[in-house]
Amino acid sequence: MIGRPPLFLISLFVFALSSFPDASFAHGSVTPEDDLCIIRIGYYRAHFKIYLPRTREHKDFCEDIPGTGEVVFVMEYEHSGLGEVPIDFRVIRNVTGKGTFAILEDVEKIGNIDDVTLFHHRAAVQPDVFTYLQQFDEQGEFVGIVTVRQPDTGQVYTAVFPFEVGYTGIPTWAWFIIVAIVLQINFLWMNGSLGRWRKFRSDSLVDGSTHA
Repeated sequence: MIGRPPLFLISLFVFALSSFPDASFAHGSVTPEDDLCIIRIGYYRAHFKIYLPRTREHKDFCEDIPGTGEVVFVMEYEHSGLGEVPIDFRVIRNVTGKGTFAILEDVEKIGNIDDVTLFHHRAAVQPDVFTYLQQFDEQGEFVGIVTVRQPDTGQVYTAVFPFEVGYTGIPTWAWFIIVAIVLQINFLWMNGSLGRWRKFRSDSLVDGSTHA
């Protein structure tokens, strides 16, 4: 009868699943879609990119940025209406305690948002594409906040996206590999393959020492 898998395998599997960043919630209103990062501001959509022109040249990042320096935030409008409304852009220190899982409701609980604001691009119309260049000297966790107000109705739409600067954690693709390995080991253990392999190795060593 095959015994239960070792406790460390179960623990590792649970840890991998619980630590895996959920693609739809981990980074607020920015989601990867067909190799593009899409930011949703109400019913508006735009391609979202971050550049480090002095150190990474034309390399673009979806959210987390590997280092400090001169940073360019870019939104290429999918919805033409974005080029006709004022866009307010702000970056704050992530004091929500939620890390990359911070959402708009967490940001709204901050007492005085100006106290944690790193920089603020006040609402302005940028007809073709939104760009904002800023010197970023701090590493850590931050939250970007994009706010659009409809001039006619006064309706306000807000998108938030947590991100890290100087990010050194395990990348998303690595979690896929970790989970796949754990699942494979668990499968081999459950169907007895590991036990048979260990017995084969043990018998081989015994035979080798006998013939020596």
